[in-house]
Amino acid sequence: MTQNSAEKTPVTLLGLGAMGTALARTWLAAGHPLTVWNRTPGRAAGLAGEGAKAVGGVAEAVAASGLVVVCLLDDASVGEALADVDLAGKDLVNLTTTTPAQARDRAAWARERGARYLDGGIMAVPPMIGVPEAGGYVFYSGAEAVFEQHRETLAVPAGTTYVGEDTGHAALHDVALLSAMYGMFAGVHHAFALIRKEDIDPVAFAPLLADWLAAMAQGVHLTAGQLRSGDYTQGVVSNLAMQVAGTPTFLSTAEQQGVSPELLRPYFDLMARRLAEAGGEEDLTGVVDLLLR
Repeated sequence: MTQNSAEKTPVTLLGLGAMGTALARTWLAAGHPLTVWNRTPGRAAGLAGEGAKAVGGVAEAVAASGLVVVCLLDDASVGEALADVDLAGKDLVNLTTTTPAQARDRAAWARERGARYLDGGIMAVPPMIGVPEAGGYVFYSGAEAVFEQHRETLAVPAGTTYVGEDTGHAALHDVALLSAMYGMFAGVHHAFALIRKEDIDPVAFAPLLADWLAAMAQGVHLTAGQLRSGDYTQGVVSNLAMQVAGTPTFLSTAEQQGVSPELLRPYFDLMARRLAEAGGEEDLTGVVDLLLR
């Protein structure tokens, strides 16, 4: 251990999947004393060769550091791994992907065991970890004191964005952004399906599609402003009536191209419902209210 590493916050990391391994390597490279544990011990061997202390038991790993970072498969894995471990006095940072409700429950569970708790939602894939220019970051929510105390250490693998004391908000931000991503991918896949049987090079088509999506993405700001104000007619350029009137063209084109409309039709159905309920002068924002149960 170098003098530099001795001055860095020691970290215990539980979980050495692809993401956990990437996190581990960035802390090691930055000089943080690192203790690692994984259910399958073999995964820790390479990191031990890079300077990590690999231990065979969770209790030993947790005892090694005041800051304990968890990156396991799911919430059940967290509960199982830490079930019989003394967490008193520890700062537990959970980067496992969970639901907001699971995050809140896990925070209460940690407090009952004497630990301070911070939840995280990782907005990156493993190759982005430790590469600042890649733009990856982690949402954090829960105990602000824990975040502030460990901000510098947590910022080593990826940028940090604190989203509040409500422990569930990191997971909620994470899932909300990823849900939008999958919606975008659905549109992308439908677009490629439409041209798939034609003499159109998908590689040549891709820049047109990417540029169009980037331009249309600016619409999220209009939607946000309308939701805040409650006025869904504010700043409307193409109103709901006009857009609903155009949907048969998209469905007919899909049919003619031999493409299933199953990715588009549910959204078009919601648009038609909103038109029937609220009239046609507003934007698409009213669909948000239809989704609330």
